[in-house]
Amino acid sequence: MIIAGEASGDLYAANLVEKIMALNPSYHFFGIGGEKTKKARVEILIDSKELAVTGLTELVGKLKNIYLALKETKKALKKRRPKLLILIDFPDFNLRIAKVAKKLKIPVLYYISPQIWAWRKGRIKTIAKFVDKMIVILPFEEPIYKEYGVDVAFVGHPLIDLVKHAENQKDILLKWGLNPDIITITLMPGSRTNEVKRLLPIMILAANKIAKKFSNLQFIIPIAPTISKIELQRYIPKNNLKIKIVENDTYNSIYVAKLIITASGTATLEAAILSKPMIIIYKLSFLSYLLGRMLLKIPMIGLVNILANKMIVPELLQNQANPLKIAKEAERFLKDKKYYLKVKNSLQEIRSLLGPPGASERAARVVINMIN
Repeated sequence: MIIAGEASGDLYAANLVEKIMALNPSYHFFGIGGEKTKKARVEILIDSKELAVTGLTELVGKLKNIYLALKETKKALKKRRPKLLILIDFPDFNLRIAKVAKKLKIPVLYYISPQIWAWRKGRIKTIAKFVDKMIVILPFEEPIYKEYGVDVAFVGHPLIDLVKHAENQKDILLKWGLNPDIITITLMPGSRTNEVKRLLPIMILAANKIAKKFSNLQFIIPIAPTISKIELQRYIPKNNLKIKIVENDTYNSIYVAKLIITASGTATLEAAILSKPMIIIYKLSFLSYLLGRMLLKIPMIGLVNILANKMIVPELLQNQANPLKIAKEAERFLKDKKYYLKVKNSLQEIRSLLGPPGASERAARVVINMIN
């Protein structure tokens, strides 16, 4: 049984399942996931897009779905008794399921650690109690778990293998009906509906401000599989701003860009792997932000900055995440070549911290060893 409750988890879960099935095609997987896990031949009991949300107050609207999903997942676990339970991130949900699995004597493997180093470190005691094996994808996570006696393995980051792009930027842009001779900026408002609703209008206003300063600009918005195109189009103004919506081609959308304006999350690492300078923005409800700041134990939220242990790309949070500030940061990137290259070089260093290729296959071998 495998549980991936969000878009990034769906991606990692699907890749893991594919690598396991390549090594041993006799296994059957069932659980929670999205389009990608479904394509990897996982029997989907609950679609992950029904559960994905950010922010503590934003969670309220999804509580019914989450409660029903917990109930159904526990029922399936008890009835079907899988050889192994694989949990992907999504900690508040997954640790409850891990507790049930432990009572049923079903081994639990956790792949993609909750961000215990950022907030709510106390969860590590729950993990030590109910998780048999932890597989981590960030290098600094391994010693944290070892300190608490958790059986842990660092396998490297699966995105190193997953982030691929076409060879020729010009060909991609022409295929999308865009001009290869002008500057492209990619807007990435997140993979959850509440993120898009909160961040995309700000990004569009910022894009308008940037376009007034630079005449040779075009914008791309890659759609996450959890977001509908119709929903996204509601936020796009019918004016002279050149915006192209791209479906099912996130990595090429990053690759062709000079600059990325992105929500905090997996997209920041995807951009870093492709050495693309970025502006990270994030905004929650006031109460969620207040509670988050009280719980957060580190000064930065962007994964690239956390890995570098310093602010290498700008982070604009809450009131700072406004069109004027975003446009100002974008203008600096587009005008200051020295600054642009310095950030680009720092991002290349980040890539080297994520480990060698083959992370998903190494994780797959750990899974097979546990089953055996």
